[in-house]
Amino acid sequence: MTTLLLDALTAAVGPTHVLTDGDLAGWEQDWRKRYRGKALAVVRPGTTAEVAAVVRACAAHGAGLVPQGGNTGLVGGSVPDSSGTQVLLSLSRLNRVRGLDAANLTLTVEAGCILQTVQETAEAAGLLFPLSLAAEGSCTIGGNLASNAGGTQVLRYGNARELCLGLEVVTAQGEVWDGLAGLRKDNTGYDLRDLYIGSEGTLGIITAATLKLYPAPAAVMTALATVPSMEQAVALLQLAQARLGPGLTGFEVMNGFSLGLVRKHFPQLRQPLPPSEWTVLLEQSDTEGEAHARALFEGLLEAALEAGTITDAAVAESLDQSHTMWHLRESIPLAQAEEGLNIKHDISLPVSRIPAFVAETDALLSARWPGLRLVNFGHLGDGNLHYNVQAPEGQGAAEFLRDHEHAVNAVVYDAVGAHGGSFSAEHGIGALKRDDLAQRKSPVALQLMRAVKQALDPAGLMNPGRML
Repeated sequence: MTTLLLDALTAAVGPTHVLTDGDLAGWEQDWRKRYRGKALAVVRPGTTAEVAAVVRACAAHGAGLVPQGGNTGLVGGSVPDSSGTQVLLSLSRLNRVRGLDAANLTLTVEAGCILQTVQETAEAAGLLFPLSLAAEGSCTIGGNLASNAGGTQVLRYGNARELCLGLEVVTAQGEVWDGLAGLRKDNTGYDLRDLYIGSEGTLGIITAATLKLYPAPAAVMTALATVPSMEQAVALLQLAQARLGPGLTGFEVMNGFSLGLVRKHFPQLRQPLPPSEWTVLLEQSDTEGEAHARALFEGLLEAALEAGTITDAAVAESLDQSHTMWHLRESIPLAQAEEGLNIKHDISLPVSRIPAFVAETDALLSARWPGLRLVNFGHLGDGNLHYNVQAPEGQGAAEFLRDHEHAVNAVVYDAVGAHGGSFSAEHGIGALKRDDLAQRKSPVALQLMRAVKQALDPAGLMNPGRML
């Protein structure tokens, strides 16, 4: 069977795009190096028709199929298992821009397009595609949509789901659904698009998408502000929303330890404010111009200083300074990696519950594991925290992860549930959180999800073992 399947795959995409020998680690190992599998073959189709042919070949031979974009996921959802029987389908060659409709404010691209390329294509037309995340130089639109990626501007523009108007999908049977029409209103039955977005390749393979664009802002302002507590960070968010309205496009929070790691491991990155318990990064996008934006922004910060909501602030005076501020925020995961392995949590909560969650969970963890260090940062504006746990100083990071990850997760996820939150905000489920989903999702929700999976992929060949 293996030889027949490889022959069929070769016929579908050509011999140079079916890889079975040599170093395949770039496809078989995830970005965090937590999962390493073995593929029967890495297949690289160049068109939607070739993707469909690959799916039909796998279906005919009963082979599991693992779709992969930029392989930047954090939950082990896009690498094969260790059986050596799954086909890894790389979408990297489906990277064409199919068309930009400026009047309709839409851009149609193939799934393998790098997110940064999409951003730059929109920018060249004087428009904005607002999805932005740390991996934007290597992640792909197909993966962004399959995982319903979040990023730094969800507060204003929403997740990837809200930025997609249509999809082209190869079904589990190898048929092509063309749903690329860039319509903002289409009430003609079930929303198939939303079934595939966030499904992590378990229902079908996204091959192209029609994306929503926006007029480029006339001015963008960025600032850092120190706040004495998480309660005051939430108060600043409320004040910013009241004064800036939809102009508030970014609101990030970073605890003192997270920026301390950046200061320790990347001392060349200048931090314009002294260390503080919490630091907030704000971004405002304005449709009128820089003078209008600056007046609003500085008025907000002055009011916050007078109210004691913030203790200090620094406003970027140039694009370079703005990039530096964002670079500080985006360097936290890299600094964490330099410090050693850590236990990551991608959680979401109602913004109003975040101060209580942080205080209670910090106390629970510190009481059980004295000296444990908390790297707490994330998108406070939309309620998403990266609430990560670093081993106590002097204790082996790998050993701490091995011995305590499950127990730490239980404490954090129990607290998240008690405060009405989600244990996976933007990273998805993949293989890493599959057991947590089975334990923490309601039985009715799981039953509905399994019914959808059975209906669209009855043979269970689409990204098997992930999510469900």
